[in-house]
This record gives sequence, structure tokens and C-alpha cells, in this order.
Amino acid sequence: MALDSIPDQSEVETFKHAVLTRLRYAVGKDPADAYDHDWFEAVALAARKYQVDGWEETTRTIDRSQRKRVYYLSLEFLIGRLLIDNLSNLGLLEVARQALSELGVDLERIRLLEPDAALGNGGLGRLAACFMESMATLDIPAHGYGIRYEHGLFKQTVADGWQQEHTETWLDFGNPWEFERPECSYTIGFGGSVLSEDDGSGGQRLCWEPLERVRAVAYDMPIVGWRNASVNTLRLWRARAEETLRLDRFNAGDYLGAVADTVRAESISRVLYPADSTEAGQELRLRQEYFFVCASLQDLMQRHLGHGEEVHSLPRQAAIQLNDTHPAIAVAELMRLLVDERGLEWDEAWGLTVATLSYTNHTLLPEALESWPVGLMERLLPRHMQIIYLINAFHIDALRAKDIHDFDLLRAVSLIEEGHGRRVRMGNLAFLGCHSVNGVSALHTELMRETVFRELHRLYPNRISNKTNGVTFRRWLFQANPELTALLVDTLGEEVLDDPENRLRDFAAHAEKSSVRQRFAQQRRNAKERLAQLIEENLAIRVDPDALFDVHIKRIHEYKRQLLNLLHTVALYQDIRNDPATHRVPRVKIFAGKAAPSYQQAKLIIKLANDISRMVNGDPTVRGLLKVVFIPNYNVSLAESIIPAADLSEQISTAGLEASGTSNMKFALNGALTIGTLDGANVEMCERIGPDNMFIFGLKAQQVEARKRAGELSMQHEIAASPRLEEALIALGTGVFSPDDPQRYVALVDSLRYDDRFMVCTDFDAYWDAQERVEQLWQKPARWWKASMLNTSRVGWFSSDRTIREYAEEIWKVPPGEE
Repeated sequence: MALDSIPDQSEVETFKHAVLTRLRYAVGKDPADAYDHDWFEAVALAARKYQVDGWEETTRTIDRSQRKRVYYLSLEFLIGRLLIDNLSNLGLLEVARQALSELGVDLERIRLLEPDAALGNGGLGRLAACFMESMATLDIPAHGYGIRYEHGLFKQTVADGWQQEHTETWLDFGNPWEFERPECSYTIGFGGSVLSEDDGSGGQRLCWEPLERVRAVAYDMPIVGWRNASVNTLRLWRARAEETLRLDRFNAGDYLGAVADTVRAESISRVLYPADSTEAGQELRLRQEYFFVCASLQDLMQRHLGHGEEVHSLPRQAAIQLNDTHPAIAVAELMRLLVDERGLEWDEAWGLTVATLSYTNHTLLPEALESWPVGLMERLLPRHMQIIYLINAFHIDALRAKDIHDFDLLRAVSLIEEGHGRRVRMGNLAFLGCHSVNGVSALHTELMRETVFRELHRLYPNRISNKTNGVTFRRWLFQANPELTALLVDTLGEEVLDDPENRLRDFAAHAEKSSVRQRFAQQRRNAKERLAQLIEENLAIRVDPDALFDVHIKRIHEYKRQLLNLLHTVALYQDIRNDPATHRVPRVKIFAGKAAPSYQQAKLIIKLANDISRMVNGDPTVRGLLKVVFIPNYNVSLAESIIPAADLSEQISTAGLEASGTSNMKFALNGALTIGTLDGANVEMCERIGPDNMFIFGLKAQQVEARKRAGELSMQHEIAASPRLEEALIALGTGVFSPDDPQRYVALVDSLRYDDRFMVCTDFDAYWDAQERVEQLWQKPARWWKASMLNTSRVGWFSSDRTIREYAEEIWKVPPGEE
């Protein structure tokens, strides 16, 4: 059924009955007394019934066929709101809309009451959510494993321009999509000692005796594929104390001490990404990572053995994907389970471990490639530290046996970093313990081979492969932009809903038709009107929907270069004021994103964006030619409102530092034109969309690296050669935008002048010229909208379905089912 087709009335009546039944018996409300949130919960529970039917059928089918399962381990799953997503994939969206309309309830109103499940920080977690949906769509048997954070990523507000972090409470009203599984519980150990004991056959075996034990309790969420193809499981773990109340302490009057163990245990699943700037924060982060890995491996091992399989067949029946280095401790934990718990010999256990595990790398930034102090690891996970030492020793011995004695090479591939305090390199551990290591764009993968894993790649030249990221079109086109989806269906037929990867290509043939271009432009303007209303309601800033919407939404980080965009904003503002005779395209600069709580420079960038916004928006001499907006609390739902309204997509990271990016794909899918560097997946997008339909500028990755190696980080020459840049920096450094604190941005400006690690000043003039090209094309509507349509038509390859097929066929060896 098409997204906008008229539903069958019998289906409407059935769904209406299901909603009313759950409203009464599950929510406990009469329709006359029900609030909007009661209706939301009743609708979600009604939809869940359809999910569960498919879930049970999928599980039975997999069990009967004994198909190999994929286990996707990720510390983040940024799933966002699920009501519309689930209704769409179940084919019930219009049925539900009609049924609720007949009950006097507006689906669009109640869907906004669902909180975002903010169980992720950004692209990593959103990618995991897209992958889970794609695996279900492609009928690939899969379990996702993560943590059920009681409080997800913090809620961001802005006070006097500064980011403020508040507790995010997505579970205040419960989660209608989850099922608690108290019977599915595993014990997780920490600390203690490792003892040697008799193995019963005259030998010795090592036994870990943890000092502290925590329970991991499972909560399951069904993940339904498009057209209800299959329903997989996202299993999230909640931490519980083994004993929730020390009654002896309580009766002795020590009421706080009576629950101290509970507080310590439950802190593991309390908050996503606790600040790790302190030793306590680092320990909690490591506890989180081991907690969910240990529970997940125990769970999948129990499932494997429970189906009558031998432990030796694990690689044939299970593929475990580690999403970044967060779950890398799985290498040591799986070895512990196989050697200590199952009694396998080391060599056999190592062979099974490597054959079962695979690892996705998401970063080239050294500070983001996790490592842990050896002392912390020895104290918290003593047996795992022994195993890591053994893996390292056997690996180095094997290299020496091959006559490899280069000290620098051996030091680089070691699992232990010896400089600046001994640390365990989790990236190296994941590389050695996995049979496959993949990057997430062609450029990123090549740079992996040349930089962070250069020496390991020399030793294992066939281990690294590329799997360019993708996004699920069901969420980021069908759900986020139903007007554009309707245009595509009317133009290309309903087949585009089931095969957008291939059918979108045919949309290019319609780019020359003025009637289609006009309708394409109209759906964009409608989205811009909705976004303008959201901005006015939340920020009391009025923006013109006819202006160019220039959008930069992503995590705030220096390498993502929001600062470059802000410098352009300042220069553009000065240009408008200094030369009012110059014609300028009206433009709205839209920013959104969160800074890590301990990342002071990123928080200062947010303050700068708001200081610039205050001055520009309040200056009558600008005459409406420029507005600057920072929208707080960026999340999936906000992205779904912003992306369909974007004319220009800012993808301007320092070349060589963005692994892939996925917002670039979402924007292009919705027809926004990209201004960006040749970084991450921008490279492959440019190859497919065509450079004439994008605005590419700036240094390439090799040029950036060459300048860094040469130590060319002082930008005095570049600044002197760029009057616009010089004037913008002077304005920031002298307090023009911070009259209440003229010194606020002095250090920021000095870092750009003398230590510009992210090449902001170097790329400024090229960025300015690219923005000039943007204005020139915007003034030629026929060409702009043709380019916009070509963006939509040529990004079909960037589907998470395509990415997952590549993982399934080339890494996991799990063929997709019937599509």
C-alpha cells in the first residue's frame, strides 16, 4: 500500500478496536477521559501487537532453519521516535491515521508526545539504528546489543548563549515498545583476583574470582523491517545490584549505606557517556563497556549452545560485529569464556574468536581511538588484562618467529602503549582479534591503511576492507519528507518505495520538466514554512521561508568546523554592512548540535554562534538579508524537521578527519545541495552526484597531512592575504560580538592565528568563493532545482540496505532472505 493510499475500512475498524481495547485494559482509561498521551500509548500498544506477531514468526523461522545470526554490539543506538517508523514499516500508517480520525484523535499531534530514545550521541548511534532496520528489511537474522540507559544523551538548553546540560528523561512515562525480560539475567564481575586451581585432570586452570558482581537484566525491543519483512531484536541491558537493599544496614539506621551497592551497580546503565575527564568517569566508562559486552556474549553463547550447537561451530552460526572500539573488550572476554569457562586450548579458542568477531572503525582521531590505563584494567578486569598480555606476547613471538625484529614496528603493533603511562590500545586489540576490519568510506578506509593501522596493515594486508555507510530511506525520506515521497511515487510509481536504490535514478529524467521542478520546489518551501514556524515558536526569531536555508547540524567539534561557517557568517555580515549596494541573496544560517560537557572549546563555539545570532538578528542595517539561528537540543526528531527544509548542506570538516558522515547522505536524499570538502563519504557522493551539483572546496586529505607534517600551523601569512578573514578575526578578538566580555574570544582567535590544526584559516577563502557560487546558482532557480533533483536521484547507492548487503555477503557470510 502506498503511503498516501486509502486504507481498507475493515483494517481501519480492526485497528480502531485494537486501540480502544488497549486504551481501556492496558492504559486504564475511558475514551472520554483520555489525554493525548493515553492515546499515544494505546496506539503504540496496538501497533506492538502486529510487531509481536511478526517477531514470533521470524524467531520460529530462524530456529527451524538454523540460519546464522548476526550480533551487532554497539554502545549507542540512536533510535529516536518509533511510532511513525513502526506504523510505516508495518503498512499501518494510513490505517492508523484514519482509525484515529474516526475517534476524534489527531495522529500528528499525539506522535509528538513520544520522547526521543536518545541512546546515542550522533552518527555512530544513528548508523546502528539504521543498520538494525535494514537487517530486518533484508531478512537477515540479527540481534542488536547495547545498554538501556535510564538517561540518554543530556537535554541541551541555551542560557545567555551558553550550553546547559540537563538530565534527559525519556523513560518518564515508560517505553511501550520494550519488553522486560527478568528471567534473562546474567552476572557481571569486576575486580577481585585470579586463582589457579586443579582442572580435574592433573593440570591447572585459572579462575577469576570477582570482588564485585552486578546483574544485567534484558529489555527487548522488536525492530520491524519494511513491509514487515522480518522482525529482529534489539536487546538492551539494565544494570541491577545483586542485593537491592542491605537490610542489616537499614535496620542499623544506615539508610544510605543500605542502598550504596544498588546506586553503584545501577550507575552503569544510568547515563550515556559519563564524562571521562576524571578517574571515576574513566572507570565508569570501562565498566559500561565490559558490562554490556559480557552480558551480550553470555547471552549469545547460551542461545548458540541452547540450539544444540557445539562451541566449535560458533563461527559458522554467529557473526559478531563490534561497532567501533567501545566493545573491543569482547576479544578478551570471548577468550575468557572459551578458555576458562569451556576449557578450550588457547590456540583453538583464538581461532574461534578471530573467526567470529569483526570490527568497524569509525575514527582516525588518535584521542577517539580508545585506550585504557593498564592500572585501571588490572584493577577492574584482572583476568582480561592477563589475557591481553598473553595475546600480545603470542603475537610478538609469532612476528619474531617470522624474522621480524624491527623495534619500531613491534612497538607500533603492540597492544600496550609504553609512552606517557602504560595503556591498553583497544583499536589494536580489535584489529588482532577480528578477522575483518572495515572503514566506513573509501577515503577513510585508505587513510586507515596509511595512518592508525599502517603497521598492522603491513602485517595483515587483507584484513581491512571498506563498507561505505548508508542511511535508511524509510526513515529519512518516507517518514521525514512525505511530500517529496508522494512526488516520487507520482512520478516514478509505487515501486520506488520498495527499491529506492535503483528506482531513484529514473528521477533524473524528470529534472528537465518545469512542472516537476515546480512541485519539487513547492514541497521544499512547505517544509521551510514548517521549520520557520518551529523556529519562531521556540526562539522568537522570524525567518523568511523564501530565503536560502543554509544548514549546519551535527555534533559540535573543532574538526567539523562550525567555526569556519561562523567566520563566514561574520564576514558576510560585515560585507552586507560595509557595502549595502552589493546584491546579496537572503540567507538563514541554521546551526544545531551538542558539545560534550567537558569539551570547553566546543561549548565556546556554541556561545559564539549565539553571540553572532544576537547581534546579526538585531541589526536593522542587515535588512533581512541574513539571519542566524542556533536551535537547541538537536536530536533525531529535530533532524527530521530540519533536513527536508534545507537548501544547502554544510559538510565542511577538515579533509581526512571525518570517517564518513551520514547527514550528508540524508540532506542530499532530500535534495539539499552540499557545500563541502573532499572528506569522508563526500568523495563518493561527488563521484555519483557530480561536482557540478555540489560545491566542493578546500584542501584535500593529503594536503592537510603534508602541512601538519611540515608544522605549517601558523596562519599569519594566510590571514594577511585575506582582508575579509583578517577583519572577521579582529572583530571577534576585540569583543565586537561580546561587548559584555571583550576578552571572551581572544584565545580562540589566537589559536586560529598561531596553531590552526583544523585548517580553518587556510580554507577560508576557498570556502568564501564556494559560498559565492552558491549565491550565483540560487539566483538561477531552474538550474538550482535541477541540481537539487539530481541530488535526490543519484544518492540511491547510499542506502543502509546496500551497506548491510555488503557486510552480510563479504564479512558475515549471512545471505539476505527473500526481499
